[in-house]
Amino acid sequence: MKGKLKQFGLIGIGIVFGVALSLNYSANADRERDPLPIEDLRAFTEIFGKIKTDYVEPVEDKKLLTEAINGMLSGLDPHSAYLDGEAFKELQVGTQGEFGGLGIEVGMEDGFVKVVSPIEDTPAFKAGVKSGDLVIKLDDTPVKGLTLNEAVKRMRGKPGTDITLTVVRKGEAKPFTLTITRAVIKIKSVKHKLAEPGFGYVRITQFQEHTGENLVTALKDLEAQNKAPLKGLVLDLRNDPGGLLNTAVAVSGAFLKPGDLVVYTEGRTEDAKMRLSNSREDYLRPAEADYLKALPAWAKGVPIVVLVNGGSASASEIVAGALQDHKRALVVGTQTFGKGSVQTILPLNNGTAIKLTTARYFTPSGRSIQAKGITPDIVVEDATVSTAGEGVKLEVREQDLDKHLANPQGGESNGADKGEKPAAKDATKKDAAPRKDGKTKLEPGEIVSKTDYQYNQALILLKGASLLQGRKD
Repeated sequence: MKGKLKQFGLIGIGIVFGVALSLNYSANADRERDPLPIEDLRAFTEIFGKIKTDYVEPVEDKKLLTEAINGMLSGLDPHSAYLDGEAFKELQVGTQGEFGGLGIEVGMEDGFVKVVSPIEDTPAFKAGVKSGDLVIKLDDTPVKGLTLNEAVKRMRGKPGTDITLTVVRKGEAKPFTLTITRAVIKIKSVKHKLAEPGFGYVRITQFQEHTGENLVTALKDLEAQNKAPLKGLVLDLRNDPGGLLNTAVAVSGAFLKPGDLVVYTEGRTEDAKMRLSNSREDYLRPAEADYLKALPAWAKGVPIVVLVNGGSASASEIVAGALQDHKRALVVGTQTFGKGSVQTILPLNNGTAIKLTTARYFTPSGRSIQAKGITPDIVVEDATVSTAGEGVKLEVREQDLDKHLANPQGGESNGADKGEKPAAKDATKKDAAPRKDGKTKLEPGEIVSKTDYQYNQALILLKGASLLQGRKD
């Protein structure tokens, strides 16, 4: 039990791409390693010496070594990174759901910052930052040449101060600028509403420390508003970049039977091999009370539609995959991001840490999500239209990132591959009626638009499922 809990860790929620992480303090000294490449190390020391003696300006040893470490980790994959003392502290603070900055999840692509997703209700979201945007300049500083951590530091800052992003966007003829005012970002991870009598809507924006508890509270409140058990539930994971692994297990467990497998991981070390099920020891620390015991009884059997899209990543893919594999929910929307790797935070003795990719995770049926994603049971495209009247997809996925980890099962594509469920016919080509500007407008106080096509299709599917369930009963 304790071994598994040690592997639950902290996710960089801020503007660092939300991923499932685990803490691992085990020593590495006893693990077998290949002999050190002496000739390469000699070349490294020779280059180090040449920079110290011949570079146009003096350079501190610490800077050279830090840059070498950054390059060594960033060269592995898009998610491994070096965390200096400040970045390590921010990582830990981020799991509490409050941080200072703009409110975007980002990765690196060809040396530039690429937006995975803007976080709802943040300055970046309100300024119009979109998934797939490529940030090429921060104020007057070109992004090319910066590490991800350096770019993140520049985007963060004192609330109330401005930063200007120069952005390249697919479909735009030339780069444009967005001036955004930094703020303290407080993320409400669970939002809910009674969609209509008998049918509830729950949106999870990120998987934070208290998301599981907040989900239980939301379901109980929906029952109180409805004055009866619900007949159907829409679980919206669109543009959810992920978060804490144990919270993803808890959210899945809210709708699964006790003991049902949620996710398992495979890596080179024993610490990287886990099987996490709907069991309290897999989502709670020993002293914590089991909040899932307060779930309404109907949660275990209510028909569920899970909404996903290209911004659904990591922990949200774990939940969608688990509910899909156990035939507990119908997954609707578009192909998910494909973030199927586990990053372990390894603290170092000097107060810094490294974020290292140590495993791939798999759905209960054995599917690897890495660079592929979750294929919806029913494909319903988001109704976005360009000025020319043609659909434009601005989403970036794991398989688009430079140096992304390969899927061990192959088939890195957005289509239905071997072992994947074939996606149903696209339901939107004839029926979608989006606004001409391609945006879904939220009215004040709304958490989902009444004109949201995917949401409305989910409700239609739920009503059909509810009728069928009623006939069986």
